[in-house]
Amino acid sequence: MAYAYWVHEKFPEVSVFWVHASSPERFYQSISQIAQNCHVRGHDDPKADVPQLVKAWLARDDHGAWLMILDNADDTEIFFSSSEVTSPKPAGTDRIASKGNLARYIPECSHGSILVTTKNKETAVRLTRGRGILKVGHMDPAESRKLMQEILEDDGPNPDHLDILTARLEYLPLALVQSAAFIQERSMTVARYLHLLDQSDSTLVELLSEPFEAVGRDSSIPNAVTATWMVSFKQIREQYPNASDLLSLMSFFDRQGIPKAFLSHWTAPKDGQDRVPRGEDHAMGILELEKALGVLKGFSFVSEGTTDENLNMHRLVQLVMRKWLIRQGTSGAWAGQALTTVSELYPPGSYVNWKVCEDYLPHAYVVLSHEDSSSPAEAIARGSLLHNTALFMLYRGQWNKAEELQVQAVAMRRSMFGGEHPSTLTSMANLASTYRNQGRWTEAEELFVQVMETSLRVVGEEHPDTLTSMANLASTYRNQGRWTEAEKLDVQVMETRKRVLGEEHPDTLTSMNNLAWTLKSQGRDDEALELITVVVQLSRQKLGANHPNTMASTATLTAWTQK
Repeated sequence: MAYAYWVHEKFPEVSVFWVHASSPERFYQSISQIAQNCHVRGHDDPKADVPQLVKAWLARDDHGAWLMILDNADDTEIFFSSSEVTSPKPAGTDRIASKGNLARYIPECSHGSILVTTKNKETAVRLTRGRGILKVGHMDPAESRKLMQEILEDDGPNPDHLDILTARLEYLPLALVQSAAFIQERSMTVARYLHLLDQSDSTLVELLSEPFEAVGRDSSIPNAVTATWMVSFKQIREQYPNASDLLSLMSFFDRQGIPKAFLSHWTAPKDGQDRVPRGEDHAMGILELEKALGVLKGFSFVSEGTTDENLNMHRLVQLVMRKWLIRQGTSGAWAGQALTTVSELYPPGSYVNWKVCEDYLPHAYVVLSHEDSSSPAEAIARGSLLHNTALFMLYRGQWNKAEELQVQAVAMRRSMFGGEHPSTLTSMANLASTYRNQGRWTEAEELFVQVMETSLRVVGEEHPDTLTSMANLASTYRNQGRWTEAEKLDVQVMETRKRVLGEEHPDTLTSMNNLAWTLKSQGRDDEALELITVVVQLSRQKLGANHPNTMASTATLTAWTQK
C-alpha cells in the first residue's frame, strides 16, 4: 500500500490500479470497479467479458503509463489450470466462480507494470515467469525494536522489555503492531503486557496454536500470533461487548470489502428477532456503532476498505476469531447471523441492482459456504439468498453458476414451503430459464409446464406469476420453432396484461416484444414491425431511452427496418 502511494506521489502521471486477487470473485469485482470508474467502453453490457475489455483498454497504444497491483495472489489455481488451458471462455459463461483462467486477463505492454503480492512462491514464479521476484523476509531484532519504539514513542518503553516482547512475537510486523495497539489502548507498560501473555489460558493458546487446515489456516504462521490476539479478544469481549459482537459477525463475511450497511442493518432494532449469541440485544445507534468500530480499528483487527463505506479484516484475524468462536460454541449462531444479514440485504439481480449485487456477491458466497443450520428462519434466509444470487447469475449470462445456485434454492424452498408455494414456483421458473438459455429445451419445457399448471390452479390465470410462467413457456416454444404454440401463449399473455396492467406497463411491453419476435419468425414482417414500433415508442416514454429494454427493442427496430 505504501508503495502505491509513493508511486502516485512521485510519478503523478502514472495511473495506479489495485486489484484484489485472493479469489475469482474479488478479482472480477476489482476489475469491474476499474471498468466502471474509468468508463471502459462496453463494460455495462450484461454479456461483456469485462476483464478482457479492461485488458484491451490498458494495452492500447494511446494509454498512459500505469501500474497494476495484484494483491494477495496466493492461490495458483485461480490463475492457472492444471491442464494449462489457455483458450478464453466466450462471453456469457461462468467467469466468476471458475478457477484456472484469470492469468489471461493480466495485461502485458511496454507502458504498463504489474506488481504482485503473494505468500505463494509458485504463484509468484508463474505470474512473473521467474523474473523480478523480491522476497520479503521477517524483520530482524533491530528493525522490530525500531518499529515498536516508533509506535510507543510517547511511553518510553524499556529497550530490554521490547527485545523480549519482539522475540516472543517472532518479529512478525502484524503481531508487533497489534500488541503495540493493545498496549496503547490500555495505557499499560510492555512489562505488564508480557505478564498478560504469561497468564493466558494455556488450553486456549494450545487450541488456537493448532493447524487450521479445516478452515484454511496457513500453517506457516508462527503460533505466537494467536496468543497475542487471544489476549486482545478477551479484553475486547470483557470491556467492549459491542465491538466483540461486530468482530464475531464480521468473521463470517468475506474478509475484504465488508459493507458497513451489513453492520448498520444487523445493529438496527428488530421487533421479535432472536437474541444474539451472547444473550443481549445487539441493537445500537450510529454513535455506538462507530465507537465499536473505532475499538476494532485501534486494535488493528479491522481497517478501512477502498471506500469509507466498507471495511477489511486481516485474514489471520478472521481465521483465529472463527476458531475462538468454535471453542466458545457460538460459531454456528454467528454464521447464521451473517447469513441472515446478507440474505436480507441481497436484492434480486435485476438491472437496477447490478452494482449492489456485484459488491455483495463475495459475501454471499462466503455465508452460503458455512454449514447449514437446522433453524427454519436460517433455512428460509438461505433459500432467499440462493435464489437472488442465482437470479443475478442468470441476468449476467453465467448459466452454470445460475443453475448450481438455483437447484439448491428450489430444493431448499420445496423442503420449507412445499411444491406449490409462490417462492418455490419462482425458483423453479428461474431454473427452467437457465435450462432454456443453455439450450436444454426438454428440461426447460417440462419445468415451465409444471410451473404454469400449478400457478393456474393455485393463484389463477391473471396472477403475474402465472403470466410470467406462460411467457417463459412461449419463449421455449419459440426457440424450438414451434411458432403456433408460441403465438397462442404470447397473445394470451399480452391481452391479459393489457387488461390487468394497462398497455404501457413494462410487463405488457415485454409481452408485446415477445409476440413481435414470434410474428417475425413466421415471416409476418409487417405485423411484427408495426408491433415493435409501438413497443419502442412506449418504452422511451415510460422507461427512458437508456433502459436496457428500450435499447434492445430499439436495436431490434433498427435491424428490421434496414432489411
